Amino acid sequence: MAHQAGVIIYRVENARVEVLLITSRETKRWIIPKGNIGKGKTALQAAEQEAWEETGVRGHFHSDVPLGFYMYFKVREDHSQTPMSVEVYMLHAESQAKKWPEKGERKLRWLPVADAIKKIEEPGVEPLLKRVAEMEDVLARAAVV
Repeated sequence: MAHQAGVIIYRVENARVEVLLITSRETKRWIIPKGNIGKGKTALQAAEQEAWEETGVRGHFHSDVPLGFYMYFKVREDHSQTPMSVEVYMLHAESQAKKWPEKGERKLRWLPVADAIKKIEEPGVEPLLKRVAEMEDVLARAAVV
């Protein structure tokens, strides 16, 4: 099984937590940034790199402990499927660049957590977003301090 890193990017706007969803390049489904963990990199470093490459966001991690994991099957060009395990971290967005490596290849949308739960099209991510929803008050208060 291949191992990837993913990231739930969040911000606090008007005392409300929002998360950033992106579309996948091929199927245009709403997902979170994720990708392979490069040789010599940690999952946390890979999550930071994916956030940058796919959304242009820089920030700081909520914790160096993953929020959780999910599994999915990556469909290859030959229609074979590879099981993937994704280690997901939370990144508090501090800035977004005007240009980034995959700009224009995906749609990006900031959404309230409850709306993101309805929109996400990767079933394994939904329980992780529900965990973020459970932490909304704490995250919003922490952003004010």
